[in-house]
Amino acid sequence: GGLVPPNQTQGPHHIDTTHTREVAGIARGDAYKQRRDGLKGARRFGHAYIPMDETLTRCAIDLSNRANLIWNVAYKTPKVGDMDTELFKEFHHAFAMNCGACVHLETLYGVNSHHIAESGFKALASALRHAVEIDPKTHGHAPSTKGVL
Repeated sequence: GGLVPPNQTQGPHHIDTTHTREVAGIARGDAYKQRRDGLKGARRFGHAYIPMDETLTRCAIDLSNRANLIWNVAYKTPKVGDMDTELFKEFHHAFAMNCGACVHLETLYGVNSHHIAESGFKALASALRHAVEIDPKTHGHAPSTKGVL
């Protein structure tokens, strides 16, 4: 399945929305890592450019088991609806760390904070889908010169 934006998760919103968003990223990252099975036959690398009206966001991902998040996203408003925009980074960071992925996410331009957030989730999901696709050129091996990730 695709990534569900963290504002659609269940959690102790009345206690601490930051931890709810982080837990959503942890759970999704961990779930993807468990399903990868060593990436045998997968592409490993993925990327996507997602346009959303006036916004363009780019995501590149490496499912290397070397977790990292490069975040170059700026919001024009402090909130999208009732959600603090700073929480979007918390979700993506928790996802990358628990998935074992190196994720570079950058909004190249945009004005509407909702479009910036949504294009970021869609770029991550699209890049991830590309990275886990089976590549027949790998002949079922892990996509690494070491033979294992």
